[in-house]
Amino acid sequence: MSDLHIALYQPDIAGNTGTILRFAACLGLAVDIIEPAGFDISDRSLKRAGLDYLATVKLTRHVNWERFEEWRSASGRRLVLASTKAAERYTDFAYRPNDILLFGRESAGVPDRVHDTADGRVLIPMVEGQRSINVALSAAMICGEALRQTGFA
Repeated sequence: MSDLHIALYQPDIAGNTGTILRFAACLGLAVDIIEPAGFDISDRSLKRAGLDYLATVKLTRHVNWERFEEWRSASGRRLVLASTKAAERYTDFAYRPNDILLFGRESAGVPDRVHDTADGRVLIPMVEGQRSINVALSAAMICGEALRQTGFA
C-alpha cells in the first residue's frame, strides 16, 4: 500500500468521485474529501460508481479546508495541486512517497487561497483551446506518474 493521498477539494460530481475511490482502492491510495461536496457523499450514484470497492478504500472526510489544512500540517505532508494555472508539467515534478495530490472542483478548480497554499503545482499539457481534462482521468494520470517515481510503495 502506498502512502500517497488523493485529496478532492469540494468535488461536484458523484460519478467522478466514485471512479477516483475505485481507482484508489485498487492501487492502495488513501482519499481525502474536503467538504462541502456538491452532492451527498452517501449518494447512490457515488456508490454505483465505486461499486463494492468503497469498502476497501481508506477514505477520510474533512468538514472544510481549514480542518484539512490542520491535519495536513500536523502530518508534515507536502501538498501538490493539479492546476491548469501551473507551469510545471506533472511528468517533470519530483514526487515524494507521502505527498497529497490535490484535485479541485470540476466546475471551478480551487480558490486562490488554496492554490497559494500548495507546495507544488503541476500541469497536464493539453492541446491549445481546451479547458481541462476530467478530474478522474487527471487523478489517474498524475497518480500513475507519482507511483512510478516512488516505486509503487
